[in-house]
Amino acid sequence: MTSPNISVVIINYNGGAFLQNAVDSLARQTYRDFELILLDNASTDGSPQAVDLSALPSASLILNPENTGFAGGNNLAARQARGRWLVLLNPDTVAEPDWLKQLMAAAEGNPGIQTFASAQIDLATPSLMDGAGDAYLLFGIPWRGGFSRPVTELPQPGFCFSACGAAAMYDLILFRDMGGFDERYFCYCEDVDLGFRLQLAGHDCLFVPGAVVRHTGSGITGRASAFATYHGTRNRVWTYFKNMPLPLLILTLPGHLMLTAYIVIHNAFTPRTRPMLKGLLDGITGIKRIRTDCAWKVSSRKLGLWSLVNRMAWNPWLLHRRKVHVRPQPRG
Repeated sequence: MTSPNISVVIINYNGGAFLQNAVDSLARQTYRDFELILLDNASTDGSPQAVDLSALPSASLILNPENTGFAGGNNLAARQARGRWLVLLNPDTVAEPDWLKQLMAAAEGNPGIQTFASAQIDLATPSLMDGAGDAYLLFGIPWRGGFSRPVTELPQPGFCFSACGAAAMYDLILFRDMGGFDERYFCYCEDVDLGFRLQLAGHDCLFVPGAVVRHTGSGITGRASAFATYHGTRNRVWTYFKNMPLPLLILTLPGHLMLTAYIVIHNAFTPRTRPMLKGLLDGITGIKRIRTDCAWKVSSRKLGLWSLVNRMAWNPWLLHRRKVHVRPQPRG
C-alpha cells in the first residue's frame, strides 16, 4: 500500500456533533493525498460509534481503552501514521477546503521548515481570530496570538514561537525524534512545550495565513472550566522551568513571579481561583522532577541564547491584549 503524503490525526473525547463536522470538512479537502487517523480517548457519549467516515476511504478509527489525553493520544496516533507530514486537527474545528493544500504549498516553498501553524478563525464569530500561532513571553507566559482579536489583524506569513495543536503540521520523523508531546501534561500547553523544545533544537515554526480552520476554542472541555484552568496553569509552570536555559531563567524569574501574581489577582474571587491555585501548587512541587527528568527534554541545545530571546515576545502588553506575535519572513 502506497503511503500518503499527510497523516491527519483527530483526537476525540466526547466530541458529540463537533466531530462529524470536522470529519466532513476533511472530506471536502481539495488536496487528497492524506489519510485520517481518528483516535477516540474512551468517549462515553457514543460519538466514535456515530461518526460517519465513509466519505474518507483512507480513514481509520482507533478506540483507545483509556483516556490518555491530547498528548498521549496524539503520540499513539503518530506511531501509527504513515505520512511524510503529521497534521493535527481538533474535533471542534471546521477546516476550509484548501487547508491542506495551503499547508503543502508552504512546505514545498520552504523546504528548510518542518513545523507549520494554521490561521484559526472563531467558528461562531467569523470577524474574530481564534489564533495565529502561539506566542511566548520572555518571562515564561504563553498565549495564543491574536485570540479574539479582529480578523483584520491576521498577519502575513512569518515565524511564530510554536504551532497551536488545534491545527498544526509537523514533519513526522521530527515529531517522533522529539518524543512527541510530553504525556505528563495530559492536555493544554503541550504544544507550546513541544514548540519550545523545537526552538531549542534549532527549528522555527512558519505561520501560514492561507491555511484556515474555524475553531470553537475549548468547545469540548470548556474554555474557563476548572479542568482547563488547572491543566493550563500547571503546564505553563512546567514549560517555563523545564525548557528555559538557566541563564535566562535566572534573569527572567522575577518577571515571571510578578506576572504570575498579576494573573492570580486578576482572577481572584472567580470560579477559576481554586483550580488556578491548585495548578500553581502542583506545578511548583513538580518543578524539580520536570526539570531534571530526561524524558521529553532537548539533550543538546543548538539555538544560541540571543537567537532564542529574539524568537520570544518582550512586551507584556502584547500578552495583556492577546496581540499577534509573528516575526516577518525574510525575503529571498
